[in-house]
Amino acid sequence: MKQEDIQYFKKLLTKLLEDLLAQADDTVVTMNSPKENFPDPTDRASDEETRNFMLRIRDREHKLIKKVKKALDRIENGTFGICDKCGEEISIERLKARPVTTQCIDCKTKEEALEKALGI
Repeated sequence: MKQEDIQYFKKLLTKLLEDLLAQADDTVVTMNSPKENFPDPTDRASDEETRNFMLRIRDREHKLIKKVKKALDRIENGTFGICDKCGEEISIERLKARPVTTQCIDCKTKEEALEKALGI
């Protein structure tokens, strides 16, 4: 992979990481704010559902933060853009669509087909 491509992905992943961490900080502030006291059980249930939804989103973002950090580590150690399964280069188009990927499209397609066949 060209050095300019590596720099592009490093900048992209760093920006993504900064954005995700800022959102995580906002969630902590929001979750620590005093709860409203809803006299109506329906309002209270709606508020609780919204909180649970936000927590699920943040959990997914937390997992993405880990993947972004690992991708940045791969950039630093020179293995970014190399498929973990077959060792071939991952296409730039695939990396642009999913910069945290660790597999080329062929290996990922085979893995997903196997998971579907096994019912995973």
